[in-house]
Amino acid sequence: MGEYDFLRNWTDWLKMSDLSQLDLTGSVQTLRQSFFRASRSIEPDLPDLAEISNLLIDGADGPLKARLYVPRGAGIAPAPAIVFFHGGGFVLGDLDSHDVVCRRLADGSKCRVLSVDYRLAPEHKFPTAHADALAAWRWTTDRGSMLGFDLERLAVAGDSAGGNLAAFICQEANRASLLMPAFQLLLYPLVQFSDLRSKKLSFQEGGFFISSTLFDYFRDSYIESRTDRMDPRVSPLFADISTFQGLPPAHLVLCGWDPLKHEGQAYADKLAAHGVPVSLREHPGMVHGFMNLTGISSPARDAISAAGRVVGEALGARRATPP
Repeated sequence: MGEYDFLRNWTDWLKMSDLSQLDLTGSVQTLRQSFFRASRSIEPDLPDLAEISNLLIDGADGPLKARLYVPRGAGIAPAPAIVFFHGGGFVLGDLDSHDVVCRRLADGSKCRVLSVDYRLAPEHKFPTAHADALAAWRWTTDRGSMLGFDLERLAVAGDSAGGNLAAFICQEANRASLLMPAFQLLLYPLVQFSDLRSKKLSFQEGGFFISSTLFDYFRDSYIESRTDRMDPRVSPLFADISTFQGLPPAHLVLCGWDPLKHEGQAYADKLAAHGVPVSLREHPGMVHGFMNLTGISSPARDAISAAGRVVGEALGARRATPP
């Protein structure tokens, strides 16, 4: 099945034309159920890992659920590891919605992966998710050695809103003098949460998975004050120039049919302009969120594995792929 063939299967999202008119509580539950159904799959070629464990780690205001993935061939501890934050507009997603993504990322990278289940909006407003992500990073850098992590080879990763949190962790490490991640993997990241509606979108960009209406819905569910939309924590693209200096190497995965693609490209350019080593892979026929479609798209499965290999090679978990 090619990149373009799977789009017809993504019908749950195409039917959500005006979420802002729905009852907030009801719409959140409907969205979460639809997202979970669409992202869960039974895959005969799912990698067989050495270990998968459920944990409790420290959040900003109490314990958070987390899940540790240890792939076969991960090496003797302490070994390279990845802290992963799931996407979903800060409203959707959990450990289970991104379980397959994390399994494939662990297998592709040959790195241990710690997936973090941060609190969601609208129940928990900005900056709760960012505070939880920061607390999870602090917990990992304090206790990660108990999980077999080499703290000098510890990366952050995430898709969409999770990519936002991964980028935030790197910038916050500069602002707060924290341990800097060794690498950042940003999968079609949300790097500005200010506006999408004013952009001129093609049919493909505006009709699949994330529309202007859905963008506004996610943003307004998480951010109460209009002035906070430009806060560098939630819009890292607009962070102070000094914040970009000394950031870790980055790999960005972008999608051709994604209204956030251009902001992702701009973020990569901004990193490169400040001397940060950056690589970028664009999947022309893919839409935002495509890595949750592994059950119906072999290119999505391949894309996760390829992104994992980039991280694994950067952290020294696997040999570089021959040119």
